Amino acid sequence: MKTAAPSATPPRFIRIHPDDNVAVVANQGGLRAGARLSCGIGLREDIPEAHKVALADVAPGAPIVRYGAVIGFARQAIPQGSWVHEGLIDPPRPPALEDCPLATATPQPLPPLHGFTFDGFPNPDGSVGTKNILGIGTTVQCTVPTVQYAVERIKAELLPNYPNVDDVVAIAHHYGCGVAIDSPAAEVPIRTLRNLSLNPNFGGELLLVSLGCEKLQPQRIIGEGALKVLADDTSVAVLQDAQQGFAEMVAHIMQLAEQKLRRLNQRCRVPCPASDLVVGLQCGGSDAFSGVTANPAMGFAADLLVRSGATVMFSEVTEVRDAAHLVTARAATPEIARAFLREMAWYDEYLRVGGADRAANPTPGNKRGGLANIVEKAMGSVAKSGSTALMGVAAPGERVTQKGLVFAATPASDFICGTLQLAAGMNMHVFSTGRGTPYGLAVAPVIKVASNSGLAARWPDLIDVDAGRIAAGEATAEDVGWEIFRLILDVASGRKRTWADHWGLHNQFVLFNPGPVT
Repeated sequence: MKTAAPSATPPRFIRIHPDDNVAVVANQGGLRAGARLSCGIGLREDIPEAHKVALADVAPGAPIVRYGAVIGFARQAIPQGSWVHEGLIDPPRPPALEDCPLATATPQPLPPLHGFTFDGFPNPDGSVGTKNILGIGTTVQCTVPTVQYAVERIKAELLPNYPNVDDVVAIAHHYGCGVAIDSPAAEVPIRTLRNLSLNPNFGGELLLVSLGCEKLQPQRIIGEGALKVLADDTSVAVLQDAQQGFAEMVAHIMQLAEQKLRRLNQRCRVPCPASDLVVGLQCGGSDAFSGVTANPAMGFAADLLVRSGATVMFSEVTEVRDAAHLVTARAATPEIARAFLREMAWYDEYLRVGGADRAANPTPGNKRGGLANIVEKAMGSVAKSGSTALMGVAAPGERVTQKGLVFAATPASDFICGTLQLAAGMNMHVFSTGRGTPYGLAVAPVIKVASNSGLAARWPDLIDVDAGRIAAGEATAEDVGWEIFRLILDVASGRKRTWADHWGLHNQFVLFNPGPVT
C-alpha cells in the first residue's frame, strides 16, 4: 500500500456513529505520522486518504466498529492512532437470515411532495420514457455483428430524418444458443431480455432480429405487450430467410427500422409527474467515503423521489447481504421482508455452489480506497436506499410494478446490475463512485456522483455531482440530495445531459445467466 502524501490542510477525520472506535481520514492525500486530530489523537503512522484510524486502543479479538456496526475483529492489538487496514481485521459472520426481524421497524411515511414534474414520453402501457429510442433486439449472439452493422447504417442514413428519436440501440448479448434453454435457471436471462423489450425508453417499438435456428426463439422472448404482433412483418426479422445474402439482411432490418422510426418520431415530450420516474441506484468503484458522502446524498434524493410518488430501486445482493437485518426491519410487511430474505438465500446458495461467498466481492480498488471488507462496504452501500419503508422485492430480470422503495435483486457487477435494472423498468440511473469509472448506459441516462472531491476535480468531464463537499464540510447530505433530485428532473426532461451521454460512453448489456452452458 502506498503511504500518504503530506496534506496542506488541517487534519480532518469523519466519525459516523458515537459508538465507532475508528474514523476515516478525510484529507486529500492522507496524513503523515505525527499529525494530530482535533480530538487530540496523534497518528502513529502514515494513513492514506479514506482509510481508518483507531480512535481508541483495540485489544486482540475486540470488535472494530464503524457505522455503529461491527465490521470485524482485531487480529492483534491495535494502539490508538494506528492505521486500521484489511490485514488487521477478521470479518464477522454474515447475519443469519432466519434471525432477521420482519417489519419490526417500518418507517412512517414521509410528508408527500407535490408539484415536481419532468418532460417525458408517455407510453400506451402507462410507463413514461426519459429518452425516445429505437431498440433492435437480438435472440442470439450470431446475429449481433449484422445488427450492429445495420445500426451504424440506420444512425447515419435514417436517424437524421427523425429528429424526435434520440438514438438507435442494439440489444446485443452472448446468450441464445449453446445453453440449457429449458433449465430452471434459464428463466433469469430469458425474462431479462423479455422485460428489456418493455423498457419505457423504447416506447413499445422494439425490433427483434433472429437467426432462425437458435434455441432462444422469438416466441420465448416476446412477452404479452412486448411487441405489437408476434413474429409479424414489422417486428421480427429472421436472417436465415434472406435469399440474397448479407445485403438483403441489412436492407430488411433497415426497412423495418424505418417503419418503427416513423412511429417513434410522432412521440413528443409532455409534462409528467415525478411519480412516473423509475430510478435505479448503484455504486461502483466504491471507497470508504461512499458510505458517508455520495450514498447518503443519494439516499436523501431517494426519499425525495419516494415522497414524490416515484419508484426507486436499490440492488447488488452481496453489497446488501451484511445489512439484511436492517433492510428486513424496515419492510412494509412481513411478506415483503420474507421476499427479500428469499433473494438473499438464493444468492447465498448460488455463491456456495460456485465455491465462493460474499467475501469475494471487494475489489483491489475498493481496498485501496479504504474499504477493509464486504461488511464495511455493505454498511455504506445500503445508505443509498434512504430511510423509507421497503415496499417491494423483484427477482433478477423481473419487472418492478410497485411505487416507493424497491429492492431489485442483482449481482453487484456494474454491468449486470445496470442491465437487470433496465429490465426492471428503470428510466433514470444514479451511480456513485469513489475510485472512478466512465460507466454509462445507452438506454437510460446515468448521473455519476463522486464520493470525494479529488475524483471530481481529476475527472470534471465525467462526474456530474461532487458529493465530496460533504466530507469537507462545504455541504450537507441534504444539500447534495436536493441537487441530485433536481438534476434527475432536468436530465429526465432532456434539459441537461449527463457526461456519459455527452461522450457516448455506453457499456454493453450483460445478462446474468446462472444456468448451465451445453
